[in-house]
Amino acid sequence: MRSCVTLWAVGCAALLAATGVAHAQTQPVTPAPPPPVSPAPPMPPAPTPPVAPTPAPAQPAPPANSPQARVFGRILSIDDAVAIALETQPSIQARLGDYAAAAFRVDQEFSRLLPQLSASWTAARSQNAGAVSGTSVTGDGDRTWSTTSSGPRISLSQVLFDFGKTWASTNVARRLAEVALEDTELQRQLVTQTVKESFTNINFAQRLIRVNEQALQRADLNLRSARGFFEVGTRPKSDVTRAEVDVANARVDVIRARNAERLARVALATAMGLPATTPLQIEDNLIYQPVSLDPARLVEEALRQRPESRQARLQADAAEGRLRRASRDFLPDITGSGFYGAQRTDLSEVWELRLSLDWSIFDGGNRIARYREARANLDAAQARVKATELDVSREVEQAQNNVIESQERIQAAQVAVTSAQENFRLAQGRFDAGVGTILELTDAQLALTLAQNTEAQALADYRIALARLDRATGRR
Repeated sequence: MRSCVTLWAVGCAALLAATGVAHAQTQPVTPAPPPPVSPAPPMPPAPTPPVAPTPAPAQPAPPANSPQARVFGRILSIDDAVAIALETQPSIQARLGDYAAAAFRVDQEFSRLLPQLSASWTAARSQNAGAVSGTSVTGDGDRTWSTTSSGPRISLSQVLFDFGKTWASTNVARRLAEVALEDTELQRQLVTQTVKESFTNINFAQRLIRVNEQALQRADLNLRSARGFFEVGTRPKSDVTRAEVDVANARVDVIRARNAERLARVALATAMGLPATTPLQIEDNLIYQPVSLDPARLVEEALRQRPESRQARLQADAAEGRLRRASRDFLPDITGSGFYGAQRTDLSEVWELRLSLDWSIFDGGNRIARYREARANLDAAQARVKATELDVSREVEQAQNNVIESQERIQAAQVAVTSAQENFRLAQGRFDAGVGTILELTDAQLALTLAQNTEAQALADYRIALARLDRATGRR
């Protein structure tokens, strides 16, 4: 009779402890009214210390004109993070520099159609030796004299007609500059996608931290109960050992989740163009918001907006321009030129006007080979346009399927969490009542943790799938 009273008292103590630290959605089993006897005092449990988070060092306020000042003390939304990244990311600035260089190459090609003006000045001094008139050549009558001449000159030349060669080269350079501009937009979209995914990964890691901390609390509670039952002799030592293993595994999961959060913060800071140690506070975006998709409209939008698609078409236009340039190399160039100057020796005025026609009749087949090369490059560029369109359509379709799949997983995961919570509640009640095993309770606890992790993973995958869908359709 005394052992029964002691067993009932320990079970009540464990049940009261479970009420205080169990999951918020897990309801403890309500025990039946005890018989009117005085219970024995419960055994004091040996609590397992929780995993304490590593305190973040105090960060001094950054300079007012630094990029870190824009995020210091602010809770950033995903739109704020993207806006800061588009302004501060060095990779975007590098692409803008490439575009500026390509734009100046257009001016270089066009400059051949404009007048070419140059100025020069030459000076020469010559020394001569010879006999003085009326004397012997071999005597002392020999003498030397020097002559100095100089003269300025201004030259002007102008291509009068080159059968469109320069215009074709200029158009090619212009198309390549537009390709560089599309490369800048492509980099912006890639940075935007990286920021969105890193932003979501931080929230996913924070959700896993909470889930694993709750799992650690449940495992610690089970360990306390197992120790209490073992002290009164109603449970074997193996139950305590199994509970200690569960606590250790839960602590490892918490440590891993916290490290994943730190790594995600580093990824977000660098994606935004900020130092890796920049402290960031962000909003939680793991919220399920259903979206409706129109596959035909999305593919059409992607073919119109994707930088890769526009780049392929521009490369084909540039290849066509090179073909025109190669075909016009068979024609002559007509150039007008002239100069004006003076000769200092006799102060005479010097000038000249010239009209020239340059035409290479035969160069060993070099121009023919360049023309055939340009034709082959055009065929290849046109084929790449079709290949790019197929790739864009495939990526859009895959992104849509991923969004739909993640939506369905969210709904299924939410049902699984509800069922796992109820299963854990029943298993914990059976264990606390002395009719369940530690193995049954551990399995229920593991199933609940996995269900919560699966729900968090589904929410994160949904947000990442939406970000990749925006990237597949050419949105930011």
